[in-house]
Amino acid sequence: MTTAPTSPAHASEAALRQMASVAAFEEAARAQLTPMAYAYYAGGAGAERTLSRNAEAWSRLSVWYRVMVDVSRRSTATTLLGQRIAAPLLVAPTALHRMACDDGELATVRACGAAGVPMVLSSLSTTRMEDVCAHATGPVLFQLYIGQDRPFVRDLAQRAESAGCAAIELTVDTPVWGLREREQRTGFRVPDGMGVVNLYREGYEGPTGHSGVGIAQALGWTIDASLSWRDLEWLCAQTRLPVLVKGICRADDARHALASGAAGIVVSNHGGRQLDGAPATAEALPHVVDAVAGRAPVIVDGGIRCGTDILRALALGAAAVQVGRPVLWGLAVAGEAGARRVLELLVEDLSRSMALGGCPDVASVTRDLLSP
Repeated sequence: MTTAPTSPAHASEAALRQMASVAAFEEAARAQLTPMAYAYYAGGAGAERTLSRNAEAWSRLSVWYRVMVDVSRRSTATTLLGQRIAAPLLVAPTALHRMACDDGELATVRACGAAGVPMVLSSLSTTRMEDVCAHATGPVLFQLYIGQDRPFVRDLAQRAESAGCAAIELTVDTPVWGLREREQRTGFRVPDGMGVVNLYREGYEGPTGHSGVGIAQALGWTIDASLSWRDLEWLCAQTRLPVLVKGICRADDARHALASGAAGIVVSNHGGRQLDGAPATAEALPHVVDAVAGRAPVIVDGGIRCGTDILRALALGAAAVQVGRPVLWGLAVAGEAGARRVLELLVEDLSRSMALGGCPDVASVTRDLLSP
């Protein structure tokens, strides 16, 4: 029987301060998590080539730093979707946070509030969106799949609006679930005592302990292979919230998304968890930015592991980045305090990278930093 985790043996504040990188948090998290939970969080599709390339592609971009620029006063703050945020950083939608710590998504949203960055709540969360929004002190976006039950999807979007979410992120790269071999080897299932609670129907208290080997069997009912641009148009008509389209890697798809009502684009390959062989998001980003041509914000996720990666993404034209796995590692190590420390590390490193790159503010991070 797979059971819910107990609270992690929290690292002390002093120990957290000594952890100076996302890699250090992942190493510590692996020792805390069950093999099944770690495989689910860390794994990618197929041979995990795209998963690896996501991080590698950022590191291959040299930063042609400026010198003799006054960076004694710097600001990482920016504006996204009309809201001022502490840094061009969001917590990406990731599922099942209670596998990392008992407080789950409540710990995450409190950490986001402390760090001044928005949280994108997964529709596959283990905490109701209303409860997450009630604990939020900053913007919360809601990630959504369009499943076969369109009335239920409509109601879910309207619930997000009523709960106070700032926007919807529609994931469009999942007509079917990718083949995630790590999940199959460890027999992934939603642990007993947990459930994807946002997807419960009225009057139904379950299910918990979703059975099946891998995500495709456990949660295959949440997606629909018939999804088309008409469904995006339909969703935009069901809610007053701005709808961002997540999972774009092509310029023509970015143009289709805007024409169908999208208020923003998220360049993403689902963290390397769908098509193994998809381009790294650092490779796709400039094509999408050029196609959007300033008409809407472009966000990017996938392989962002340090402040210099955020700097590179901004230089390629991203309005902000999203990070997913690093926050899960923080949750596993020390719950809310661990997630907050990971976000602090990223923002601190972005500020340092901006100083070393000759950029006193986000607006000064331009594409010429990446080309001589």
